[in-house]
Amino acid sequence: MTRASSGAGAIARSLAQRVSTAIGARWKRSLLRHGQTAIVPRENVAGRAMVLVIAIMTFLSCLTLGAVTLVRDTASTWQTQIAREATIQIKPAEGLDMGGALATARRIAASYHGVRDASIVSDTATARLLEPWLGPGLDINELPVPRLIIVTIDPADKPDFAAMRAELRQAVPNAILDDHRTWVDRLVAMSRTTVTIGMGVLALMLSATALTVIFATRGAMAGNGHVIEVLHFVGAEAIFIARQFRRHFLLAGARGAVAGGLVAVIVFVIVSWWSSRNIATPEGDQAAALFGTFSIGLSGYLGVALIVLLIAVLTAATSHVTVMAYLRRIEP
Repeated sequence: MTRASSGAGAIARSLAQRVSTAIGARWKRSLLRHGQTAIVPRENVAGRAMVLVIAIMTFLSCLTLGAVTLVRDTASTWQTQIAREATIQIKPAEGLDMGGALATARRIAASYHGVRDASIVSDTATARLLEPWLGPGLDINELPVPRLIIVTIDPADKPDFAAMRAELRQAVPNAILDDHRTWVDRLVAMSRTTVTIGMGVLALMLSATALTVIFATRGAMAGNGHVIEVLHFVGAEAIFIARQFRRHFLLAGARGAVAGGLVAVIVFVIVSWWSSRNIATPEGDQAAALFGTFSIGLSGYLGVALIVLLIAVLTAATSHVTVMAYLRRIEP
């Protein structure tokens, strides 16, 4: 009797396993026929809200990347322009022949290897530089105004500034050589700090996007938990269930990321158009002096496309990991 009962139990378990596998296969075929919406609900208020949040996060991430690219390129331009020139300033003094001192300093600077040109800033140009503060019609000879010599440098082969500074100090005691090294160091530090802060903000936005997807995935599983558990217990593979969620959230994330990226590109194009339309105006000149042409260039647009792709992939991967972790918890 015991042996018969044991055999009947084994047969029953075998039949139950076959029925479970058959039901799971039937569910899987049904899901493949009707798409992933049999597990993951169609777009609802929560789903649309998630897409909107992803679009906003993508937009802000693209703006952050564009700002970092703009500041980095502008700082690089400033650094290149400053590194191409040095300045010799001669302060006026009692009994100093300014014309002779300028000629001597210019000759010394031009004699060094790596100096392309050395030019004296004329009286007219000096007066024009001081005009915003001292007004028009300024006579340079009546005021103790320092005079300047602009030294153009070969960036690939810079001169020996230490030797030039020592020779100038000996020949023209009132001459001061400024190679703008302090300004270049400050620009490099500012550019690196800005890039570091921008990358940190970008990482925070991507983290917020991942958390949003986690909560949205858990909400979708909570609303369909009974379906997921039945599928899992009757034989549907965990990877199959996770694939449905991954596909759903990949499409949702791609929609939101593309929308946010397109809006960011439109903003960049509008700002670039405004910058080009306001050339030679006070507003345009001030903006150009600070930020260049307000164009992020090809690298910036490629960065926007990369962020869109990254957020879409991050959305799918986050939902996949969340579902797999949930299914591991409910395994008997």
